[in-house]
Amino acid sequence: MLRTSYSVARYNSLSRMNPQSSIRNPQSERLWRVRKQGASMDARLLESAPGQFELQYLQDGRLVVATRWPSRDAAIADANGRLNDLLRAGWASHW
Repeated sequence: MLRTSYSVARYNSLSRMNPQSSIRNPQSERLWRVRKQGASMDARLLESAPGQFELQYLQDGRLVVATRWPSRDAAIADANGRLNDLLRAGWASHW
């Protein structure tokens, strides 16, 4: 799939500026949130086992899909790709 570059805020794994990350699950970290017509979509990351990461996508706080990744970087890359897809579909970034 061809990806075009957009000027959007990307999750920076070195930044810890997200105070909302532990509200719903103290072990997970919110990577991003988008909104569209009153609905919200979140990407959350948690370490499910040592060296194994679970990436969760939630719509309006309900789990839609969860995927497992062998590294944090791979999970974040997937989340950023899905963020691009949602932004192209008209969703807006929201923190």
